[in-house]
Amino acid sequence: MNLKKYLVRALHRLQKGPGYTYKELLVWYCDNTNTHGPKRIIKEGPKKKLIWFFLTLLFASLVFWQWGILINTYLSYNVTSSLSIGFKTMKFPAVTICNANPFKYSEVKPLLKELDRLIEAALERILQPTPGNSTENVSLPLDLELWNQIPLVLIDEHDKDNPIILDIFETNQTAVDNETATDSRANKKYKLAVKLCSHQGSENCTYRNFSSAAQAVTEWYILQSTSILSKVPLHERIRMGYQAEDMILACLYGAEPCNYKNFTQIYHPDHGNCYIFNWGMDEEALNSSNPGAEFGLKLILDISQQDYIPYLSSAAGARLMLHQQKSFPFLKDQGIYAMAGTETSIGVLVDELERMGYPYSDCTVNGSDVPVKNLYSQYNTSYSIQACLRSCFQNHMVEICGCGHYMFPLPEGVNYCNNEDNPGWAYCYSSLRASIKQRQICIDSCKETCNDTQYKMTISMADWPSEASEDWIFHILSYERDMSTNVTLDRNGIIKLNIYFQEYNYRTISESAATTIVWLLSSLGGQFGFWMGGSVLCLIEFGEIIIDSLWITVINVISWCKGLKQRRARAQYPDAPPTVSELVEAHTNLGFQHEPAGAVPGAPALPPEPGTPPPNYDSLRVQRPDALGPDSDAD
Repeated sequence: MNLKKYLVRALHRLQKGPGYTYKELLVWYCDNTNTHGPKRIIKEGPKKKLIWFFLTLLFASLVFWQWGILINTYLSYNVTSSLSIGFKTMKFPAVTICNANPFKYSEVKPLLKELDRLIEAALERILQPTPGNSTENVSLPLDLELWNQIPLVLIDEHDKDNPIILDIFETNQTAVDNETATDSRANKKYKLAVKLCSHQGSENCTYRNFSSAAQAVTEWYILQSTSILSKVPLHERIRMGYQAEDMILACLYGAEPCNYKNFTQIYHPDHGNCYIFNWGMDEEALNSSNPGAEFGLKLILDISQQDYIPYLSSAAGARLMLHQQKSFPFLKDQGIYAMAGTETSIGVLVDELERMGYPYSDCTVNGSDVPVKNLYSQYNTSYSIQACLRSCFQNHMVEICGCGHYMFPLPEGVNYCNNEDNPGWAYCYSSLRASIKQRQICIDSCKETCNDTQYKMTISMADWPSEASEDWIFHILSYERDMSTNVTLDRNGIIKLNIYFQEYNYRTISESAATTIVWLLSSLGGQFGFWMGGSVLCLIEFGEIIIDSLWITVINVISWCKGLKQRRARAQYPDAPPTVSELVEAHTNLGFQHEPAGAVPGAPALPPEPGTPPPNYDSLRVQRPDALGPDSDAD
């Protein structure tokens, strides 16, 4: 009931209106507001009133200008970075170890035999100063079909505007071409390039130039071997790689012995079989009991350098990386080399990064909000931006080239690229890798992780073993590995690693908001108080006058609509309806008509005779003076 009464009163109040005009409302506001300036406008004389009006308008403009700057600063969501140092017992990082050479040459040689013969013959022709002096074995024909799929060519740059392209194994070159090639080799004005075509025999080709023939040969061999190895099943590639029991000769973590069984094996396309210590997939991650070299991980590795693929791996050593548990190791980007014949000590410091999420930065917690499908999720590893970038590239490769690259995981239902099934895959891959647009799309699609742990390494090396101790050390290691009294190891294949925490101090680099809502409100209030001497209550007063102004506007609009409706009704009915007095007078005149002869007073009136016309009531209508004609004598 009370609510009904309140609504009725509100309706009556709305119909009645505020009871004052815009001018009266403005004068009342200036006279009663707590803001400095408006009071002086209405109370001072004409000259001071003008001055105070100008000052009030100027300072109000400054307030709004400063407010705009402050709000824009707040909406930019800037952050500040702070560095804090803590001390605690930390988890030992996951350690991934690979051989720089992905496969044993003795195992993979049957697959690469024709490829090796081609590159040996090509190098012999490239290095011969004059034709006809080649010593290549012509008794065994070369597989030129394999060569023509991705050939190496010589580019003569004597005339840079019209370079001459020479095929290394072209047999029907003219004498002029031979002479040109001879001069080019003699003057070293040629470059070795890899020729890539959209398909074999096509004129749509591109040439990847190299400043050194060594780089060109390595790149050509990688492309050709990738095509060959992509057709080999995964279990065969694992078998052809280095096994853990052959590679890991000794292991010690702190004071506890360990062996190759404490490592998790994964297959890495760049490095073959890799082994991860303390990955945390099947068991709890290990904690480091104390900082220092005596409480870290000690390893002795055999990389078997004598079994390296000569044209595929030009670097010798072990590739290793420190990373978080349950994360995939991207050794090509973040790994380091350990050199054979040395003891490498790696001191570790920990940096923890804590980024603020949306809207302060475009980071992700677990990659669920990233539009790129993570192909590395098949390893059950956590999200990383490296995994996202490679997955994005592989997805584009599948979409554009119709097959996947051998170095990245495959989506479902897709095969790896090879020369037989996809003749133009190398051209497509090279174009895609050089595309700035493709890289930018992947960069825009992928996000950094909001929380990350980075391991900063201090690396030192020394020759190991020393000349005085190498005899007995190699004897013991050879016996433990092969149960042989003969020395089967040498310093070209032995690596010793020491990985440990330098100290338990860790650094946390965290982000915090540079501007908060408290900062914004205090800054807005400070500017308003400084320029106008106002407060929050002054803003409420200003809001009140705006509401009253809107109220007056609504009432005026309603009144205008009512007036418009009445004017339209008058235009539709020009004769105004009779008033009450006019109707009373008409009915009075009608009641005093003369009765017909013979009528009995007080008797009911007789019905009119047939044929008698009805009385003319229109003649009794009293006309208003404004309805009379122009010739009327009415006053």
